[in-house]
Amino acid sequence: METSNAPQVPAIVPVMTLERFSELSGLTVDTVRGQIQQGNLPFIKVGRRRLVNVALLTAECLHSEDWA
Repeated sequence: METSNAPQVPAIVPVMTLERFSELSGLTVDTVRGQIQQGNLPFIKVGRRRLVNVALLTAECLHSEDWA
């Protein structure tokens, strides 16, 4: 059986907790919550939890008018 030398590509995470998004972005959890409340970060609710919708955030960034 042959092994592939292709680089391993991490799976895209469509949503993540506010705490994990905070860790990766360098923002505080309170700042992330504030950005969600102001409508600057897309989120979904699962039960009582809010999750940052990373897939939608990525799509919005790629399709924004400022991106050239």
